[in-house]
Amino acid sequence: MVSREADAIDGILEAWARERPDLDVSALAVIGRLSRYAALVQVRLDRVFAEHGLQSWEFDVLSALRRSGAPYELTPGELDRALLITSGTTTHRIQRLEARGFVTRHRDEADRRIVRVRLTETGRAAHEATHDAHAANETRILAGLSGADRADLLSGLQALGRVLGDTADDAVHALSEGETPA
Repeated sequence: MVSREADAIDGILEAWARERPDLDVSALAVIGRLSRYAALVQVRLDRVFAEHGLQSWEFDVLSALRRSGAPYELTPGELDRALLITSGTTTHRIQRLEARGFVTRHRDEADRRIVRVRLTETGRAAHEATHDAHAANETRILAGLSGADRADLLSGLQALGRVLGDTADDAVHALSEGETPA
């Protein structure tokens, strides 16, 4: 077995073993690290988004619209599902992006009851200006892992996704590079 330097979760596990030896907290070794590392990755992602005048949620919405293909539009419900957020959150985000000129809302021509959210040229330009830097940032974040470590991590995460019931149907427009279910 390869020895490694202790991390913050090791300290928490040791404290629980001391304070509550009767409680099985072994899952914390994985869940705690997933949570902690997600937060550490998000800090690095947010730094690049901020350099481009965006917040991560703005990039997420712009990405969902951009990858939907021309004419780069979705209904609010499709955005809910793509970003794993509630309809109230989606409405608020659309309003804020509309105020920035990144999206517009319009009624569907075939069914006037349906509202569509469309990426504007301004929104597309903001996304395009950020996307290359974001992809390079993600590559940098993983650069310290060997190819084998990356493959093992990916395999483990995919296995966890299966256990949690994540399916391709859930992700038709879901999480693009770096998007977070917020």
